[in-house]
Amino acid sequence: MDPDIALFVDVIREGSLAGGARVWLLSPAMVSKRIARLEARMGVRLLHRTTRRLSPTPAGAAFHAEVAPLIASLRTAQARMVQTAGSPAGPLSVSAPTSFGRLWIAPFMPAFLDRFPDVRLKIELSDDFVDLLDGGIDLAIRITATPPPGLGAFRLADNRRILCASPTYLTAASTPETIAALRQHRLLAAKGQLPWRLTGATINGESAVETHSSEMVRELALAGGGIALRSLWDVADALTDGRLVRVLPAYEGSVAVGIWALHAPVGAPAAVPALLDHLTRQWRDATWLT
Repeated sequence: MDPDIALFVDVIREGSLAGGARVWLLSPAMVSKRIARLEARMGVRLLHRTTRRLSPTPAGAAFHAEVAPLIASLRTAQARMVQTAGSPAGPLSVSAPTSFGRLWIAPFMPAFLDRFPDVRLKIELSDDFVDLLDGGIDLAIRITATPPPGLGAFRLADNRRILCASPTYLTAASTPETIAALRQHRLLAAKGQLPWRLTGATINGESAVETHSSEMVRELALAGGGIALRSLWDVADALTDGRLVRVLPAYEGSVAVGIWALHAPVGAPAAVPALLDHLTRQWRDATWLT
């Protein structure tokens, strides 16, 4: 199902860009942009738009008459498939952050594929925010405080982040006793991760090592390179075995940041809820969720 055509059909049904925006959880400006993109692809103007009124052009009305029944049939078929399919099947494209995907998605995929052997899984790991609709992504796992508008969004879990360092570093540089004392220490963060917004404090500064890789920050902290703000899902094992220790435990990263599942507002494959159910079950006893 072409999402721009489906949006066009919903705008006509609702009678306004704002109505279509409410259905798709988009801003009216984004709806206008998507309709303009469809018009550019079709090479014809589909809607007359004024501040008070919206109506289809003759070409738009003719196009709507042809595609609206098709969109309705596709939605009915998809809903029926979701309700009746005993086993999700077909392609499923997933995007996730590099470290999280490596640690908390990849290990559980064999069991998912054993359960749903007809799913053709594709996983892309990237710390960039890939555009789901333009990138052909069915499901994106994102760690953020503000999931983008216009998508189906489900908060899978909180993302607790703590300050930590290796015992080797703290022995050499001393353990900071106050938040202000962090200014005398080497901080480690990937590009764009500073300032650190903590509960009750904001830490400005520059990373002692410039890198775009969050995994590099973790390895630098383990090697005694400084103090890092890391997600518990990333360092729980190192905290348990003593390779890292918490610093200033009264402070944590903002509780607004969570682990989100994002997908298209309509037409997501049946394998999407199946995968999310599988992952949340696998994560249920993970120490970083406690």
